[in-house]
Amino acid sequence: MGIKHLDAKTSTEEVLAVIEKDAGVIIDNVLDNSQLEKINSELSPFLIQTKEGQDDFTGFNTRRVGALMARSSECRVLALNPLINEVSKFFLEPHSDGYQLHFTSAIDIAPGESEQILHRDRGVWGGYIPRKIETQLSTVWAITDFTKENGATQVVPGSHKWDRNREPSPEEICYAEMSRGSVFIYTGSVMHGGGANNSDKNRLGVFLHYAPTWLRQEENQYLSCPPHIAKDLSPELRALMGYSKGGYVLGFYSDPESINGELESVSPEKMFGDFKDKYGFINSADKLVSDSSERK
Repeated sequence: MGIKHLDAKTSTEEVLAVIEKDAGVIIDNVLDNSQLEKINSELSPFLIQTKEGQDDFTGFNTRRVGALMARSSECRVLALNPLINEVSKFFLEPHSDGYQLHFTSAIDIAPGESEQILHRDRGVWGGYIPRKIETQLSTVWAITDFTKENGATQVVPGSHKWDRNREPSPEEICYAEMSRGSVFIYTGSVMHGGGANNSDKNRLGVFLHYAPTWLRQEENQYLSCPPHIAKDLSPELRALMGYSKGGYVLGFYSDPESINGELESVSPEKMFGDFKDKYGFINSADKLVSDSSERK
C-alpha cells in the first residue's frame, strides 16, 4: 500500500478516480526550478521572522506563515492552477454552487520536530457536517523534497471511508514522499498529519486548501488579504478568495459610504469595478425556492 503518483499531464478524471479510492494522490514535477526559487525568496523573509509553534499540534520546531495571496505572487499562481481548480470543482460542487480558497500557509518543519497527531481537516467545522458531504480539497506543494526522514506528511489512504473511531495500524500509515515541485492532493476526510523531521534539513511546503462557498473559511481571506491589496489581484483570484457571491444572496455587500445606491446589496466584485455576477438575476422566484430546498 502507498500513495499513488501521477505525472503532470494527468487528466482530471484520473485524479478524481484515485481520490475516490484513496483520498490522496501525488502529481509529480508540476513546478520548475525558477518557480520554486521565487517562492523561496518571497516567503523566506516572513518565515525567518516567525516564531515556532507553541503546542504539540502546531509543533515546537515548526514555523507557519499565512496570508500567502497577499505575500507571494507565485503562490497566487499555484492557487489558480488549472488542474487543481478543475478537480476542486468536480469534487466539491456536488454539494455546493461553487468553491473557494479556504486556507493558505507555508509550513516549515525544522530538524528535531516530532510527528503531528493524525487528524481529519474537516474537524475544523466541529464535526457538525454529515460525512457524506465532502467539505475540503487540500493541496501541499513541495518546495523542498519531501521524504519520510525530513517530515513528509503522514497519510492513511482509504481512511476517508472508515468508521470515525477506527485507528490505523503502523502498517497502514504512508508518507507523502515526493520531489520538490510536486503536489500532494488530499481530502478533508482522510487521516493525516505532519511527519517527524529526523534529518538535518528543513522541510518546506505550501498548503492551499479549497472548500464549498457556503462554509466559513479557516483563514479569513478578507483580513489576510484586505481590499487595498486585493484590488491589485486578478478578478479570478479575488473571486476564488471570496470577493464574490457564493449564491443568489450569499455573500453580498453594501458600501457603508455609498449615498447614491449603486453599491447596495451587490456582489463584492463591484467593489473593484468588476461587474461579473453569475448570481445577479433569477428567472423564477419559484425555482429559487425549489433549488434552495433540502437536497438528498
